Amino acid sequence: MKLEFLRRKFWAATRQDLDCFVIDNNGFILISERAHETGRFLGEVDGAVMTQLVGMGVFTQVTMYDYQAMCKPPGHHHSAAQPLVSPISAFLTATRWLLQELLLWLLEWSARGCWHGRGAEAKAVFHHSHKHKKQDMLQPCDTEYPVFVHQPAIQETNGLIECGACHKTFAMRRIPGSNLLLLVTDPTCDCSAFPPVLQEPTEVKYNAAVKCDRMRSQKLRRRPDSCHAFHAEENAQDCGGAADTSASLWLLLLPLCAWGLPPQLLR
Repeated sequence: MKLEFLRRKFWAATRQDLDCFVIDNNGFILISERAHETGRFLGEVDGAVMTQLVGMGVFTQVTMYDYQAMCKPPGHHHSAAQPLVSPISAFLTATRWLLQELLLWLLEWSARGCWHGRGAEAKAVFHHSHKHKKQDMLQPCDTEYPVFVHQPAIQETNGLIECGACHKTFAMRRIPGSNLLLLVTDPTCDCSAFPPVLQEPTEVKYNAAVKCDRMRSQKLRRRPDSCHAFHAEENAQDCGGAADTSASLWLLLLPLCAWGLPPQLLR
């Protein structure tokens, strides 16, 4: 049965003046009147109701850990100002930029010569790697994030949420023979003052003692006892000859010649 068909049947059988949700036992929305809410966590959509359900014990918060996460390293500059650049650093940056532009120019010209068909691909790879260098570098870390689990002992419940000038009512009941819950809320009362309940991961900061224990518990990688760089059944002639590709001397001298030409000829 497709989800869209189930969604139409569900809304045909329920009242349209109420907000009805079908959620699973972890609080994720399976069916909603608004299609963009499908698959999202209920706490992101309605933080007031999710906060109330957790407070009533309908959902229990469990902390999960990710030991293979990637985090941004702590910055060394706490102000918004750019750090001072020394003349040597500026010169090296300009030199690196000139070498990159020269390499790109050579790749464009090499598409007509011995590197025909490979220049555009190499240029695309260079641009792709250069673009990724500008992004923030990540480092391995441990993170923790909350997960919410429904308590099966509570089959149904209802409540009232005070939202300033109005009261928001809700009712929840477990769907028999499944891990799904039917949640009905009053859409006329605005409870946007309640913050959303998010499942964003946060980095775990260890103290010195715990960090040492974590490092001892991790198995370190070690090199193999011997190097296996040759196999008797392998034919070395079947390997590619990319190492034999080399640029000609006139191709390397072309940038020097181009710098001496008038600008009108280069347009």
